[in-house]
Amino acid sequence: MKLLLKTLSSFTPKSISYEAMTCIIAVYFGLVLNFPLIRKIYQLSADGHVLFSLSPALLLSGCFMVIFSLFAFRFVFKPLMILLLLTSSAAMYAMLKYNVMFDYGMIENIFETNSGEAISYISLSSIGYIFIFGVLPSVWLYRTKLTSSPSFTKALFRRVGFVLVGLAIVGAMVLFFYKDYASVGRNNKYLNKMIIPAHIYNTVKYLNRRYFTEKLTFNPIGQDAQLTVNMNDKPTLMVVVVGETARAQDMAYNGYQRNTNPYTENLGMIALQNVSSCGTATAHSLPCMFSSLTHDNYNREAADAQNNVLDVIKAAGVDVTWFENDGGDKDVGSRINKIDISPSEPNPLCDGLSCYDEILVEKLSQKLQQVSEASALSGKSLENEFIALHTIGSHGPTYWQRYPADKALFGPACRRSDIENCSDQEIVNVYDNTIAYTDFVLAKTINVLKEYQDKYNVALVYLSDHGESLGESGMYLHGTPYSIAPSQQTHVPWLMWLPQDFTEAKAVDRKCIVDHAMNGEYSHDNLFHTLLGLYGVSTSVRDPKLDITTDCKIS
Repeated sequence: MKLLLKTLSSFTPKSISYEAMTCIIAVYFGLVLNFPLIRKIYQLSADGHVLFSLSPALLLSGCFMVIFSLFAFRFVFKPLMILLLLTSSAAMYAMLKYNVMFDYGMIENIFETNSGEAISYISLSSIGYIFIFGVLPSVWLYRTKLTSSPSFTKALFRRVGFVLVGLAIVGAMVLFFYKDYASVGRNNKYLNKMIIPAHIYNTVKYLNRRYFTEKLTFNPIGQDAQLTVNMNDKPTLMVVVVGETARAQDMAYNGYQRNTNPYTENLGMIALQNVSSCGTATAHSLPCMFSSLTHDNYNREAADAQNNVLDVIKAAGVDVTWFENDGGDKDVGSRINKIDISPSEPNPLCDGLSCYDEILVEKLSQKLQQVSEASALSGKSLENEFIALHTIGSHGPTYWQRYPADKALFGPACRRSDIENCSDQEIVNVYDNTIAYTDFVLAKTINVLKEYQDKYNVALVYLSDHGESLGESGMYLHGTPYSIAPSQQTHVPWLMWLPQDFTEAKAVDRKCIVDHAMNGEYSHDNLFHTLLGLYGVSTSVRDPKLDITTDCKIS
């Protein structure tokens, strides 16, 4: 470290003006930290148009000269620039390695990520990038003395002149390459989301919306909810398993060549073949899928300001419980009985950072046993139950930590967080193991439900929040803006286990449901209304057009 500091000192001037330092940092951002954007524009530019493909670095540098000069003042400049350098180096790493973009949705997802999940993204590779491209420039900036003109008039003229130079550079690039930028920008509107440090703007925007914007008046929709009478005298017990990062492409039920569903293949599962997610990240998709809002009109503020389907089912007199194993429910379960599973729980299924999803089956079994024993002791009848299990599922990049070693079906598997350094097949193998393990968890959950089939009308629904990219087209993980997201991130699995006695009790034609599952096109928009229809909840907020069971009701 001493040698490194000594080397840095040899490149550190005794003093430098604010304008000169602003210019250096602007060029560094325009040429180095925005390399992912420059590379993308180069790939999109017409063959042989070398000058245009080289112009983004100049255009960005000119823009940053103007913007950064607004903050080039004592006590402001260094702290702000160091913050930008450190966070921007991390953003550049993520863009280069995973092809992610830090738009508002990604920032929302980052802020609502738990510490265990965040740690999973740390690797030698990411640390190296941040150190070289963020820490070292920050240390150099911190150790450099910045000076300004003692005369206010001279300082003002110098600053204005500096800004004019930046504007001149921007103007020249626009003058010579306007048609090229207009063409590329019109056809690739996502490019502005690749600009570093746009994540700072989206961070401020998120914090403002989340903590400083007056919340909407709460609308308790569905207060008219009532349970329809079952064809038998048994109460209903439905379990909804919320999948994490599972993509339909890797499900055997959806045509995958591998058998990633060996544990439930003989249990009579119904698999919907064409299902789209509301978003590409949990922070967006989870509250969206449980709300009555659709993909086209969803926004988080509106969703938080009204009841979701869990609240509506609760309003019908059902005991609703949410078990959390994915670090956060995104406020979906804020008005029901919610139980968070701690990774530090003294259980062999937990390691201090996360727990295998089998722990959800244990919690479910314990819950049902307690309810059954309480009913027997009190002499009261069993109540209707609705239980949601939020799994950690296939959350990457540490996929191998999502399943026990003895449940690995495919190998060799990638066992590192910097998955871009694994082979494509190793990444697919480790991901498929998470899908197979989720299938194992579903099978165990169904076996628990079967134990109570004589007391309840039992059913299970499984639906993933979003998918995942495993290197297709150079993309990894998830969170890509929906408008350009690949199908791997938006096409999700939706499974239902509906025993014959359940469908008979609910007066639903099971064969009709199977036919709809095979031939229909659905999305997260359908979940709110379909859960109401399956459970047998009558309410004015249920939209029959979005309820998959509507055409399958037996009158």
